[in-house]
Amino acid sequence: MSQHVEVATPEKAPPPRRGVLTPWRIVSLGVAVFVALAGVRVITGQNALTDSGTIQATLAFAVPIGMAGLGGLWAERAGIINIGLEGMMVLGTWAGAFAANSTGNPWAGLVAGIVGGVLGGLLHAVATVTFGVDHIVSGVAINILAVGAMRYLSILYFQPQPGGGAAQSPPLPGFPRIGLPFVADLLGPLEDRHWFLVSDVAGLIVGLTTEMSVVTLIAILLVPATYYILWRTPFGLRLRSCGESPEAAESLGVSVYFYKYVAVLVSGGLAGLGGVFLAMVASSIYQEGQTGGRGYIGLAAMIFGNWRPGGLAMGAGLFGFTDALQVRGSGAAVHALLLLIAAVLVAVAVWQFVRGKRVAALVSLAVAALLVVWWALTDTLPRELVTYSPHIATLLVMALATQRLRAPAAVGRSWRRGGGS
Repeated sequence: MSQHVEVATPEKAPPPRRGVLTPWRIVSLGVAVFVALAGVRVITGQNALTDSGTIQATLAFAVPIGMAGLGGLWAERAGIINIGLEGMMVLGTWAGAFAANSTGNPWAGLVAGIVGGVLGGLLHAVATVTFGVDHIVSGVAINILAVGAMRYLSILYFQPQPGGGAAQSPPLPGFPRIGLPFVADLLGPLEDRHWFLVSDVAGLIVGLTTEMSVVTLIAILLVPATYYILWRTPFGLRLRSCGESPEAAESLGVSVYFYKYVAVLVSGGLAGLGGVFLAMVASSIYQEGQTGGRGYIGLAAMIFGNWRPGGLAMGAGLFGFTDALQVRGSGAAVHALLLLIAAVLVAVAVWQFVRGKRVAALVSLAVAALLVVWWALTDTLPRELVTYSPHIATLLVMALATQRLRAPAAVGRSWRRGGGS
């Protein structure tokens, strides 16, 4: 009598869920957008769209937003809503300026700024995790407290100093900058040719390899580091389980309070790093109101990225790019983005038609046609639209995003050990 023996074969990895931005999807989407942008540059003649100066300015505007968004991602993946990111960035700007001004060492300012953000995160963690205070209430209170407290401390410390004041610090030391000068020498002439795609790629490479602050490099590396820690380590799995189902995590022996505290402290530290960037890299002085709502914009970038580091980086880059165009005085370049939006709408229309949603496809095509007509009949945009182009562009992309936004299941819940929420 023969005995049938089943041999277990390894299962194939499941395909990526719809809406999840895998590294391959992110790269593909980025390449497609860059090629479209290069085409718009050729059609409109607005070389500022992809030149090296715009790339550098984009990084300068994207880094603080990205750090705030990354801080929000850490907190919300553990189930804590961190509206207080704005206040933690304020703490980072002032603490970094205080330490750098006192010691003359920018690295002391970097450490102090991160610690300042961590202290803000600790306050938020004590309120929300230990005492169960509503997350939104705690975050708003931290934002208000940070602005008032830093004004008071500025009067005490900065105002008596030469060049300082009640709302600003004296000039601060800068961080070293790194780069590959030979790349600019090699590719600079190629960028000036303004050839389709070739010159655009040259401008991108030159912008990414010329006079980059060390803090910018650190911030960029924190994005893949966050992905690896949260999605490729047991620590990250436990932390994310606290944001999905803290009851199940507790039943498996996970110290939910500990991981929530760690997540919010890291969240504050990242926001503080973004604050240091604003005070000592994007500028050389601390000023009141320097954050300019970037903590809130970072949260929007995080939601746009579907609570994933790669998508968050794309959202921060979008804000940074549109902000760079309007700040550099290229109102005509922002006007040229009407064609890019129209191209995106055409792509959306094709995709909707393939899915059988013909009405949505026709609406997208109609809006794309209106944008093309608008571009053809005008030479520039109203100043108000140019000023708020980062916010408008992000709202449009979020409205047209095909991914399914899914927040962690237990985010915002007040959880108690042994008793659930």
